[in-house]
Amino acid sequence: MVAPLAVDIDGTLSRPDRSIDSRVLDVLREWDAPVVVATGKALPYPVALCQFVGVEERVIAENGGVAYVNDELFYFGDRDAAAAVREGFADAGFDLGWGESDLMNRWRETELAVSRERPLDVLTDLADEHGLSVVDTGFAYHVKATEPSKGAALEVVAAELGYEPADFAAVGDSANDVELFGVAGESYAVANADDAARGAADVVLDESYADGFLEAARRVRGE
Repeated sequence: MVAPLAVDIDGTLSRPDRSIDSRVLDVLREWDAPVVVATGKALPYPVALCQFVGVEERVIAENGGVAYVNDELFYFGDRDAAAAVREGFADAGFDLGWGESDLMNRWRETELAVSRERPLDVLTDLADEHGLSVVDTGFAYHVKATEPSKGAALEVVAAELGYEPADFAAVGDSANDVELFGVAGESYAVANADDAARGAADVVLDESYADGFLEAARRVRGE
């Protein structure tokens, strides 16, 4: 039987411009085991992806700050501390870098995403002040509680599905996938992965972005 799958979105199911490569959709829909989408994005994005693909909504969002499985929401992050960092960043004279509507954070519940064009030192000091950490995913700076992670959330999601985390194969590309790789039974970093993900993965693929995911999928299926 094929292993259940935990997979990142940006940089893993996407092209370099962050658009989803359509070739991955049928692979996910036809996977003969549960698929868990594990991302740094806010919850509505992976839920919508699952719906458009045609798979059950089993998701880990906000770098492990929130998860949804079997019609139940699990929260692991610190909403109040993230809100306090946002206020402090504004008081220091900085916006988050996403424009007035801020679709990056509008539906985010347990953490804060800040443009990488904003000063990391100011952000890190504020995060430290409120007991939070900053993770650079390559797409944004994520201000989050220290303990939640994709890996810790997978432990909860896997149990809800009747699996162990070690039953899963994981595919990703970023520092926020390190803990996911640590609990999964097999892990694959696509070629465009950052150094942290590459160092944590069991296999670093030669193929990048969605090509890397497709190669990982072939290996997991034993093809």
